[in-house]
Amino acid sequence: MIRIGLTGSIGMGKSTALNMFANLGAAVWDADAAVHRMYAAGGAAVAPVEAAFPGVVVDGTVDRAALAKIVLNDPDKLKTLEAIVHPLVGEDQAAFLAEAAAANAAAIVLDIPLLFENNSQAFFDAVVVVSAPASVQRERVLQRPGMTEEKLAAILAQQTPDAEKRAAADYVISSDQSLNAMADDIRAAYETILAKGARLDS
Repeated sequence: MIRIGLTGSIGMGKSTALNMFANLGAAVWDADAAVHRMYAAGGAAVAPVEAAFPGVVVDGTVDRAALAKIVLNDPDKLKTLEAIVHPLVGEDQAAFLAEAAAANAAAIVLDIPLLFENNSQAFFDAVVVVSAPASVQRERVLQRPGMTEEKLAAILAQQTPDAEKRAAADYVISSDQSLNAMADDIRAAYETILAKGARLDS
């Protein structure tokens, strides 16, 4: 089973790219989507997050905006949150990998925003970075509800710079083009990765 890591900074188009990989037949997993499930009513992270940060749970759901205000500019509180969430995300990912293996999936794509930040690139047979010019990224992100220049700056400060991600990637996909062109680039990368196969030590 070939393992592909998909990453990129905020607003670069990872979700769009992931859907394109899925359309090509890859089994896909989204770290952000996993966190959303855990923060939703009944999710595994709701109780421990509320215990660590009282008041951030509203109607049984973690208020992500309220939580972000608490942790974004406080490294210690961010570490506390990561200590809660990262193991849960790891369990979700492990369950996905087991299901994909049982289904004899030819290839899996894991969308991991902090792939380089967590030094997990060695797990993958290939790493794909989705990228766009900084001006395009900024315009996209600032259109999101509740986003501000200050919040964007704080998020980017925690992420590996786009140029470094591009340099470390096996494949770089530009999202600053038509969807058809982007899909063509992803198809080409995917076919090349499949042709190369998995590492011998996978």
